[in-house]
Amino acid sequence: MNESQLEALLSEVAGGTLPVEDAVNRLRSLPFETLEGVATLDHHRPLRTGFPEVIYCEGKTADQVALIAERLAAQSPRLLGTRATEDHFIAASQQLPDLEWHEQARCLWLDREPASDLAPGVMVLCAGTSDLPILEEATLTLRLMGHDPLKVTDVGVAGLHRIFPHIPVLQQANVVIVIAGMEGALASVVAGLTQAPVIAVPTSVGYGVNFGGVAALLAMLNGCASGMAVVNIDNGYGAAHMAALINEKIENTSPSSTNGYTPASYDARSAVGPKTGPG
Repeated sequence: MNESQLEALLSEVAGGTLPVEDAVNRLRSLPFETLEGVATLDHHRPLRTGFPEVIYCEGKTADQVALIAERLAAQSPRLLGTRATEDHFIAASQQLPDLEWHEQARCLWLDREPASDLAPGVMVLCAGTSDLPILEEATLTLRLMGHDPLKVTDVGVAGLHRIFPHIPVLQQANVVIVIAGMEGALASVVAGLTQAPVIAVPTSVGYGVNFGGVAALLAMLNGCASGMAVVNIDNGYGAAHMAALINEKIENTSPSSTNGYTPASYDARSAVGPKTGPG
């Protein structure tokens, strides 16, 4: 239950349209709700952090995801489940007919109160087409959190000149997410081209001694460029949540932000592939 829902509940009680006993029953799930043998749901998280608890679907059965999703959606207008399979989505959509599915991002999601004005300022780049699932997970997360990311795809260091046209917008971004597998070098390159904080996401893309993303992770952790932080392998959600928090602070504290990130000479959307879902 978010703040506006709590205010509405109290208004109903004060106005006599909702019996006190019914209101107490609704409040019993605060601050958390225990689903015996399955999960303990943190319904107060939106009040503390601004975004509801996210379901990490991998390792959970379809029925478990469906139950958790149904209970979370009963308390919040937004829902996000990452690392979701189609089976997870099918089971959860039986309880939530308006649930959405983003196949490439491997996410199920719901937004019953979409933001009317998404905040600009976040740029998301990926090195190769194989990194797109992580980019889409990050993009979907950002949009659910109220931000409008600019996506730039397939600009890895094997063809470094491909990033040159994007440097003007890169230098005006508030925060940049860089997603790369193989040797992970793109993150250091980008961090050396902008004063914006860079969040690097190593991916599990790569041959043999890439070790499922460990090589890219170590390269990013040892990057020589300043202003760069690194999240876990394939963690597009974690990078996006951090970027959203940074961008939110900048948007809220800058009365006349100059970080519009789309110079007149730059066709931003020419860098973006076809949109799927809200991402």
